[in-house]
Amino acid sequence: MLKTTRKFFLLFALLFSTTGFAADFDHNYNTWNELLQKHVKWLPDNKQSRVDYAGFQKDRETLKQVLGQWSAVSQTEFNAFSKNQQMAFLINTYNGFTIELILTKYPKIKSIKEIGGVFSSPWKQEFFTLLEKKHHLDWIEHEQLRPRYNDPRVHAAVNCASIGCPALRNEAFTATRLNAQLNDGMRRFVADPSRNRVKNGELQISPIFKWFAEDFQKGHQGFKEVKDVFARWAKDMSDSPEIVDKIASKSLPIVYSDYDWSLNDI
Repeated sequence: MLKTTRKFFLLFALLFSTTGFAADFDHNYNTWNELLQKHVKWLPDNKQSRVDYAGFQKDRETLKQVLGQWSAVSQTEFNAFSKNQQMAFLINTYNGFTIELILTKYPKIKSIKEIGGVFSSPWKQEFFTLLEKKHHLDWIEHEQLRPRYNDPRVHAAVNCASIGCPALRNEAFTATRLNAQLNDGMRRFVADPSRNRVKNGELQISPIFKWFAEDFQKGHQGFKEVKDVFARWAKDMSDSPEIVDKIASKSLPIVYSDYDWSLNDI
């Protein structure tokens, strides 16, 4: 009887310790949200944003505190998160650590691609700790977000600090609003004529859809081909019923536009 009681209390203690982690974590990302609202601004078209890196530089200690809190999350704690909580966490950490990477060189930097060397891209530098191990940005995107959650909309959520990239939102991703945020991010990106447009009888689109074409061909979120993405948001791409119909019917040939790696500095 004593052994049974002891086992029960040990089991209870273990359960409490793992669920307690998740309960203590700020899934609303309040401080991170405040930083984004303060230092990320939508352009007048509400499809692109710019980052006030100088402002982030002034608030760098606060940013480092946020990043430190994220780095303190254990694998056990992360495993106790819901699926949406895990995705929000990974997206926020990718964007937060990307900003920190830029700040290590700012203001003497015009593009994230200036960081690193010939054999070490900025996305391969292990400069932060996450889930108890040293990692790089590619680990978050290509080893976690893409293969584990199979949601191609993340390509409009993670931001590479470049003008050609989908906009960095001026709010934190949260589990409760994740689906709406991912949809909104992809809609804004698709509808941005500086990245995606119909011109000369062609659907000229961001090379992101070429680099990650396979993610849009697996049926996830209803996308079986890249053209499905634009068909879904065809009405957001043009005021012309004729053009909208051509996009929706997927009758236009695809041409990939150039990618602007310039820093998305305000």
